[in-house]
Amino acid sequence: MEEDNKLYDILGVERNASENEIKKQYRRLAKEYHPDKNPEAGDKFKEISYAYEILSDPKKRATYDQVGLKGMQEGAADGFGGDDLYSHLFAGGLFGGFGPFGSRRRNKGEDTVHPLKVSLEDFYNGKTAKLQLSKNIICAVCNGKGSKSGQVGKCRTCNGMGMKRTYHEIGSAISPCYECKGTGEYIDESDQCETCNGKKVCNECKILEVHVEKGMKENQKILFRGEGDQVPDIEPGDVVIVLQQKPHEKFQRNDDNLQVNQTISLTEALCGFTFVLRHLDGRDLVIRHPAGEVIKPGDMKMIVGEGMPRYKDPFEKGNLHICFSIKFPDSHFTTEENLKLLETIFPPRPEFVMPIGDNVEQVDLHDFEPNDKSNETKRGCSYASDDEDGAHGPGIQCATQ
Repeated sequence: MEEDNKLYDILGVERNASENEIKKQYRRLAKEYHPDKNPEAGDKFKEISYAYEILSDPKKRATYDQVGLKGMQEGAADGFGGDDLYSHLFAGGLFGGFGPFGSRRRNKGEDTVHPLKVSLEDFYNGKTAKLQLSKNIICAVCNGKGSKSGQVGKCRTCNGMGMKRTYHEIGSAISPCYECKGTGEYIDESDQCETCNGKKVCNECKILEVHVEKGMKENQKILFRGEGDQVPDIEPGDVVIVLQQKPHEKFQRNDDNLQVNQTISLTEALCGFTFVLRHLDGRDLVIRHPAGEVIKPGDMKMIVGEGMPRYKDPFEKGNLHICFSIKFPDSHFTTEENLKLLETIFPPRPEFVMPIGDNVEQVDLHDFEPNDKSNETKRGCSYASDDEDGAHGPGIQCATQ
């Protein structure tokens, strides 16, 4: 039956998963959704725990695989606790509060999640953004009844159960009733509320002011409690704003620290430099480095206290890291006389001693072009063609002496 796979779906494992796979997946999910780490995921954590309780026990798992949740509910007296599990999954969270197998319904609606793109400047300085939200609200005309008279009948297709069993050649499956969409209710067309057309809810647009505080981070969540879609007899869920950082052309963020890449000339690397860096709050930082303190390619320098503000403590900041690359001059940038003069200034070259013997050979250096196939030719090797002796065929043939 379709619902027989729901416990496997909750844990995210295949039906034939091993005990070790089930245990490993449970530990991963429990860590992610534990209330201590994720206070808003209490119901999800309960579902994970319920599913693991059944699937980690070979006897309970075998019974579940054979009869499904419905069968376990009916056999709750055998010690499986099927009633609590079944009513939680079907009347509580997993099936969205269909009213077929008990009187309990969800006590809270689903959360609505919205991503919000935020620039690094806004994470640094803080910002209030306005977000237009489209949501369902309970119809004020019929007070969420869906009918003019306030009366609601029982769905004749599912007899008010909200779920309907369909039979196939290989078995049967339980699914939400297509007629009432799982509500178990029926409203005569002539009695339907003209404002909501019997849907019990209407759509409205609302503007939310999202306060992005200084130092907030990528994927941080901002909650608007009770601002989710409204459903009769159920507490509205929350609107969850998930902050997403836009790429920045100059700065990269690493937790509370910032980094910029700066290219300087060889002269600056050897003789010192001064340059101006425009910060995320519009300030110009004048950065100096004294002559004689050589900057090498890949060197990292740090400015203390010029990183990101710390969340909830914006007067404390991380550090600003500057990673240097060196732009060398072009070939033949000066005369031979000047080069000899430079030799007198720079540290001396390592002393060179020419080796002696018959195996000494001088070679030339050439510019390497990655897309030039001639670079693939190596000394002592040549590409053989099909018509050379007809013996080797295409490929690389090493020459021998």
